[in-house]
Amino acid sequence: MDRILGPETAERTLAGFDEISSDFGKYVVEAGFADVYGREGLSLPERQLINIAVLTAIGGAEPQLALHMRAALNVGVTAEKIVETVFHTALYAGHPRAGNGLAVAREVLGQRSDEDEPR
Repeated sequence: MDRILGPETAERTLAGFDEISSDFGKYVVEAGFADVYGREGLSLPERQLINIAVLTAIGGAEPQLALHMRAALNVGVTAEKIVETVFHTALYAGHPRAGNGLAVAREVLGQRSDEDEPR
């Protein structure tokens, strides 16, 4: 999880849900990152591109979409592939969802424009 989202992410995730549902925080960390991300068959960059496509398609998950775009950059996905993944969703999820995804990409990629390398 730290490799994907940065140091101390698990602790921040647990703390973020502690007040309302500590079990949900544990579920996100353990099921999502320990179980699903630990499976073989897809690389971390491929998993992040899938996350970006799904979150763009479902809409209404812009904070999570931004988080996974940053995670994609952290594991070596290029800005071009992120944009192309979001663009591709327009055909299946519609132009409004893809447009919203591109707005998130513009914000995330603009924040990273001065950084040369992923974490």
